[in-house]
Amino acid sequence: MTTIIGEPHLSTEPAAIRAWSEGRIVYIELHDGRIVGFPVDRFRILSQASEEELAQVRIELNGFALRWEALDEDITVPGIIAGRFQLPPK
Repeated sequence: MTTIIGEPHLSTEPAAIRAWSEGRIVYIELHDGRIVGFPVDRFRILSQASEEELAQVRIELNGFALRWEALDEDITVPGIIAGRFQLPPK
């Protein structure tokens, strides 16, 4: 699933306008045009998720959070950009 939202409010914090997963990587497109990806194995719950569950990513809070409803998982976009992950790289 790909989620797209309208133009976020102007902000100094990065906000997502689109989110999707490919393989074990989640990608977000930011309001400034950058595309950032992170491996799901950097987060406890996401590391255990199936490909189908990962594909259900949604953008919430005007682009400032990612949500996986079936997993009850939320991750902030500014946290991703700042590299605040739960687990060290493998």
